[in-house]
Amino acid sequence: MPTIIITEPEFSKGAHIFTASGLNCLPSAPAEADLCAAIQHHGARHAIVGIQPYRSSLYDVLQPAAVLARFGVGHDGIDKAQATQARILCTNTPGVLNESVAEHAISLLLAAARHTTKVAAAMTQGAWAPVGGRELRGKTLVIIGCGPIGSAVARIATAAFDMRVIGVIQNTPPREPGFFTKLTSDPAEALPQADFASLHIPATPANAHFVNQQRLALLPTGAWLINTARGAVVDEAALYDALAQGAIGGAALDVFETEPYAPVHPAKDLRTLPNTVLTPHIGSNTADANTRMAQHSLRNVLLAEQGAYSQMNLLNPEVLQSLPPSSGA
Repeated sequence: MPTIIITEPEFSKGAHIFTASGLNCLPSAPAEADLCAAIQHHGARHAIVGIQPYRSSLYDVLQPAAVLARFGVGHDGIDKAQATQARILCTNTPGVLNESVAEHAISLLLAAARHTTKVAAAMTQGAWAPVGGRELRGKTLVIIGCGPIGSAVARIATAAFDMRVIGVIQNTPPREPGFFTKLTSDPAEALPQADFASLHIPATPANAHFVNQQRLALLPTGAWLINTARGAVVDEAALYDALAQGAIGGAALDVFETEPYAPVHPAKDLRTLPNTVLTPHIGSNTADANTRMAQHSLRNVLLAEQGAYSQMNLLNPEVLQSLPPSSGA
């Protein structure tokens, strides 16, 4: 029975699955040094990790054919090149959190349209301060990234709110193109039409600060930016300036360049602005998605133990060239 070290809070999110699995699943602090110490102390074979970056010693303490499983989809915190060199199998859990993240993107969209957080905060302070909002029906939603999550957002926005949805395709075409009013590959064509723009692209080097000063300038004055993807795809300094100057209507963000949130500059703290809705990276944090992420993380580990590599959600399939073939592959 292999020992698996699982970072907190991922262990807590899936504790009911991990403890009932029959495997030796043990929690660890998420910092790389703590995770490495736990792996060495317990002689762990595999590790399941969250969004924190792992850049150095982790790839020295895990043994060849070990699984470094991401509890989630985004995997920019894992250095796939180092892992491949160390013959470590990197996995994630695609498809299991699409609806949770899509629903949160829609909840941020609604909060932006009706100023929900602002008026709710006023009520808790004893103030009666109604603010006029906007209906979503007939408004234009630009979705940057038409993969599974972006497509789910399009489906909800179209079917539930009768919005006009423009999809900006980056790499993955939409699974259900019928929920998009229009598709394009050019953000400059779509952004000037947006009442709301929602980001659903990965944090790749090519997407670093994808939403920069130039693209923010394409948005209409009253448009809101919504980000449930990754903080790295938005230039937060440029976003602060656009918000503070009233160049765009507002921003509803669940992800940030630094997490827990810290402003990129002391004088550009997004929390000080009245036209922001900020949540602490909770898009995938539902009981339903957490259960599925725990199950799929363990499934990848068990498949590796069986040598059934072809059935795993491998992020670095090239690593198989350096591993011995297995009857289960």
